[in-house]
Amino acid sequence: METSDIIRLRYEELLFYAACVCNCWSVCLCVCVCLEGRACRRGGGGGGGGGGIRMGSSWRWQLSRTMRLALRWCRLCRPQRGGRGWGAQPWISGRCWELWSYSKLLLKSLYFNSLSNSDTVLDCVFEPVYWIVDNVTRWFGVVFVCLVILLTTSVVVIVYLFVLPPIYNTYPLYWVAWHICCGHWLLVMVVFHYYKATTTSPGHPPKDKVHIPSVSICKKCITPKPPRTHHCSICNTCVLKMDHHCPWLNNCVGHFNHRYFFSFCLYMTLGCIYCSISSRDYFVEAYSAVESYYQTPPPSYTFRETTTHKSIIFLWVLTSSVAVALGGLTLWHSILISRGETSVERHINHKETRRLKEKGKAFRNPFHHGNINNWKLLFGVEKRSHWFTRVLLPSGHLPNGDGITWDCTFTRRDPMAI
Repeated sequence: METSDIIRLRYEELLFYAACVCNCWSVCLCVCVCLEGRACRRGGGGGGGGGGIRMGSSWRWQLSRTMRLALRWCRLCRPQRGGRGWGAQPWISGRCWELWSYSKLLLKSLYFNSLSNSDTVLDCVFEPVYWIVDNVTRWFGVVFVCLVILLTTSVVVIVYLFVLPPIYNTYPLYWVAWHICCGHWLLVMVVFHYYKATTTSPGHPPKDKVHIPSVSICKKCITPKPPRTHHCSICNTCVLKMDHHCPWLNNCVGHFNHRYFFSFCLYMTLGCIYCSISSRDYFVEAYSAVESYYQTPPPSYTFRETTTHKSIIFLWVLTSSVAVALGGLTLWHSILISRGETSVERHINHKETRRLKEKGKAFRNPFHHGNINNWKLLFGVEKRSHWFTRVLLPSGHLPNGDGITWDCTFTRRDPMAI
């Protein structure tokens, strides 16, 4: 069977036919039928019959023209006589396959190009889902920040009201001094680093400067993108040394607040471990007391005692859960920092390692300067005293570098992640 002329059309012509078939013709048919009815009804009234007939005839002509265009496309289904083996079944099967092939080609012409693949199609399909997630994360960021503040405040209040008083009355003096110093040091470090991580900008590429070191152009911002810079769809801007967008900070984690974010995670984990261990004995007592509530007759506890029991249980469950969850996140980021990577670069470097391994090559991270040096670069440690003044005490010093240019361990001709 001969190949249809329509299938041999170029993609531009197929796109035109698809637009006409899928959109224009359907709309025209509906509009013509509705307007023709209105025109005929107007013509049926008194006084203006002649004009109504002309208008109705005009719309009938438009309708007939539209139908002729539709019938031209339907001529594909007309059987071609004179061919060998012309019959009902061969013609139906051949024409159905031809129309099916044409329909697939027509559909592909709406979205296909030389750069398309299955990932592109999936991105297009899930684009509404991405949009919903980005907007929900953006708007609920304030709620998450308020939730962190509320839960942290509740833990501090419970410790001050129900944990520290028994410690003052029963523990030796040196243990009391240790609890006061350690607890308040962790509290100051948590509050300081959370405030700085939330309010400090992660850093963005300068938009007024064109001649900056860049590895590509951002498809969303249409600006040069320096190394280690990535676009955040939630903030709708490029971020220097982007790690991820943290909803609990309502901010991106980037070059200028990466240290604050990691320090907050570290000290919050240590603080939760401290509270969990310090209140363990009180939790056991409170849990036994709560179980006794259901005895017959129930014990006579005062309102303050029942409030203490429930508060201690809430404190221990909350701090233990956060210590486990946040501890795992802190451990993961510790591994990434030791490797000189961010969360985004981890995925990129993993794909690059597999790609080069198939070619018999090895991938080297150009931003890996050794485990200890990577930690020094993160915390801004330049001498030994900085481990105390910049790591163990609150410090608002800026990180090394501007986030645009980076010192690499080897030349640009080697594989590198961007």
